Amino acid sequence: MALLKIARMGNPVLNVVAEPVEDPTAPEVRQLVADMLETMDDANGTGLAAPQVHVSKRIVVFFVDGGRDAREGGEGDGVPLTIMINPEIETLSEEMETGIEGCLSIPSMMGDVPRYTHIRYWAYGLDGKRFEREASGFHARVVQHECDHLDGILYPHRIEDMKSFGFNDELMRTFQAEDEE
Repeated sequence: MALLKIARMGNPVLNVVAEPVEDPTAPEVRQLVADMLETMDDANGTGLAAPQVHVSKRIVVFFVDGGRDAREGGEGDGVPLTIMINPEIETLSEEMETGIEGCLSIPSMMGDVPRYTHIRYWAYGLDGKRFEREASGFHARVVQHECDHLDGILYPHRIEDMKSFGFNDELMRTFQAEDEE
């Protein structure tokens, strides 16, 4: 396994629609996923899409910590490590919720991003079998965020009020001051 270099905002690989994976069971796909998992773990990320490591393929890896899931409106069960190849998303509700997002490709920054609260998604695993899940809360947010990378979209493109986009430490001070008022 190897740590991969994470592409940062401004790199052209993050601005294009990624290519579908022809064979999810191919050894090179398995190797890329292993490297992505090591890279995500090293960067303390929750998710990572292949374009973020300079590979324009429709592959996403993610997990949802149970504690964060509970804090962000989910059931608190979390989601185990998931590998999605050629994922598709369907919205199940028009309801949207705004929440703070960050990204390994935009280090030290975050912003308020509206996302659908309830989705269904399909993807293939490394075994070549298609699976389907429903997601809500933080789980739905993570899946939408990571799949956006596959379509050349970064979270700042979805921010409605750019006043909510900034450096982590500055925004955290602002949020704390607002909470104290």
